[in-house]
Amino acid sequence: MKILIVGGGGREHAIAASVAKSPRAEKIYCAPGNAGIAQIAECVPIGVMEFDALATFATEKGIDLVIVGMDDPLVGGLVDVLEAAGLRVFGPRKNAAILEGSKAFSKDLMKKYGIPTAAYENFDSAQAALAYLEGASMPIVLKADGLALGKGVLICNTLEEAKAGVKSIMEDKQFGDAGNRLVIEEFMTGREVSVLSFVDGKTIKTMTSAQDHKRAGDGDTGLNTGGMGTFSPSPFYTKEVDDFCKEHIYQATVNAMAMEGRPFRGIIFFGLMLTDKGPRVLEYNARFGDPEAQVVLPRMKNDILDVMEACIDGRLDEVELAFEENAAVCVVLASGGYPVSYQKGFPISGLERFGDGEQDGRFCFHAGTGYVDGQVVTAGGRVLGITATGKDLKEARARAYEAAQWVSFEGKYMRHDIGKAIDEI
Repeated sequence: MKILIVGGGGREHAIAASVAKSPRAEKIYCAPGNAGIAQIAECVPIGVMEFDALATFATEKGIDLVIVGMDDPLVGGLVDVLEAAGLRVFGPRKNAAILEGSKAFSKDLMKKYGIPTAAYENFDSAQAALAYLEGASMPIVLKADGLALGKGVLICNTLEEAKAGVKSIMEDKQFGDAGNRLVIEEFMTGREVSVLSFVDGKTIKTMTSAQDHKRAGDGDTGLNTGGMGTFSPSPFYTKEVDDFCKEHIYQATVNAMAMEGRPFRGIIFFGLMLTDKGPRVLEYNARFGDPEAQVVLPRMKNDILDVMEACIDGRLDEVELAFEENAAVCVVLASGGYPVSYQKGFPISGLERFGDGEQDGRFCFHAGTGYVDGQVVTAGGRVLGITATGKDLKEARARAYEAAQWVSFEGKYMRHDIGKAIDEI
């Protein structure tokens, strides 16, 4: 098969590495890709929002399967454009990708179909939002309705913070047009868990659990980021939790989308909060999480192409997902100053320790890298994801941090407590 992967981050590198393991993968292309993906795929300089150019390229190259990794092109309708060109595509169509594209839509969906989530209200004007806050309990959560690179969520401890947050999101447009609508949500406490799933429109098969670390600094301090690291599986995701979610959340979401005339085929990412009242949905994503993909996919035993094609063809019920009885931890190496401002173009050394991307169960997934004069350099806020597997989470964590020391570049920054929660068990 000839495969085209759309995207250029750590998630797409993890997908490409998974695809490359399949004996069915004859040739892999990636648009636009990055310096790490270029080791296992042919990268082509087409942007993820250049829909017509992507369709033309895929048609001319005789691509058998397009895998759309990123949220923006999914929400924008890339799958619809590619399918109209006669291509097979893994990912939800535009009318289903709204599950991630609009937080207001997803909250209304959960309310309508009785899917457990936090209490909330949607607002189209800053004035109405500010009036609502006057009688609200603190802390409270503000969410920009649209896509904001995982950063459009503010947790406000006081009324003053909340009012400033409304101004920032809706009036100052901190997150651009994503803030045209605002969701104000009850603040929930508990453990956060991420669960990725394959969906074929009617059947859902969940993958192994993971837990992300969103805040920039150690001890969950600082600004929200796209994710500073993750681990899998989550020891807090028990069989009891899984049973509850299968009955009240996972299949219920798939059924709800089908009932709305928006059948979902692709990946649904469930962001869960394990509260003292039971699991609640924090958010949905319509694609693999980043960096969750970097710890989940290396543990998956299945041929990823087989699973993706089963989703497209509506026969996911024939597939049994299987994962290694091990654990994985990913530590993100970021540019100093991320997520606010940072410099690019610094040479990266030590990458050769990972060979072709993996060394003894340790992987170097490129997120924001490029080439300058044949040298791999930094090209983004999150630069690399260093993933390691181990017999358990503690071993995987130790191996990941050891491997993180192999690599260096000017301004290199990372959290030192990824997976530290496992020490409490």
